[in-house]
Amino acid sequence: MKAAPFSYHCPSSIDELCALVAKLENAKLLAGGQSLVPMLNMRYVMPDHVVDLNEISELAGIDDAGERIRIGAMTRQKTLMGSAPLAEHFPLLAEALALVGHFQTRNRGTIGGSLCHLDPSAELPCVAAAVDATMVVRGPAGERRVAMADWSLAYMTPDLGPDDILIAVEFPKAAALDGQAYLEFARRHGDFAIVGVAALVSLEDGKIGRASLAVAGAGAKPLRLQDIEAALAGEAPTPETLAAAAADAAGIEAVDDAYVSAAYRRRLTRVLVERALHKAVDRARRTS
Repeated sequence: MKAAPFSYHCPSSIDELCALVAKLENAKLLAGGQSLVPMLNMRYVMPDHVVDLNEISELAGIDDAGERIRIGAMTRQKTLMGSAPLAEHFPLLAEALALVGHFQTRNRGTIGGSLCHLDPSAELPCVAAAVDATMVVRGPAGERRVAMADWSLAYMTPDLGPDDILIAVEFPKAAALDGQAYLEFARRHGDFAIVGVAALVSLEDGKIGRASLAVAGAGAKPLRLQDIEAALAGEAPTPETLAAAAADAAGIEAVDDAYVSAAYRRRLTRVLVERALHKAVDRARRTS
């Protein structure tokens, strides 16, 4: 199939984009197109207008802004993988991005596109949840910031009004703990994860000072395992401690679909949480 007819718009600035979005009805924004174009061609979505963001240079780029790293929403996934500031502070991002589709996908895909599409199995929303990212949104009332914890309103539904535009994502450096790891299990390389896990761990005097755990694919949105994070704080990172945390993670509320049962997702969550914690702890030991 091919897309239903639509009008095409290609603004060259954020101001022009905002003016277009404010006046157009039933419009879709085109970033990398890796999700939207197939949906257009299959007629899952049938907009009257498609607004191309690719000529707005101010929407792309990585800025090391002291206490945070600000990433323009149109920054390509390939660019993220080669960023020195992100490699230093958030190496799990490149580790997760290596599992996103294939290199052709990452050449076009953008961080903003993934976070707005908000597939619960996608890697970037899971990483954003793990590092407490902040979404920077431009709307009719000006600019606002939305914590990643509040970003997902429902299945594949971000906190965006009809005239809102995601312009940037901010990663706080305070969330960059010593050891980081991302693991996932998919039917084949390049597929969406059945379950993915992002783990960050800091060690203080041989014990876990702080931990962060996020799970992709198990529910309707990325899940932060905050109770397990709190239980790990102050504990020695022994195999028994990490195994107990993983066993607790198996108690999450998971979803069924046509291919995988909720019970299978819970089992995968236990296995991947334990492996990701071991990997993060090992990396934290090397840096401490």
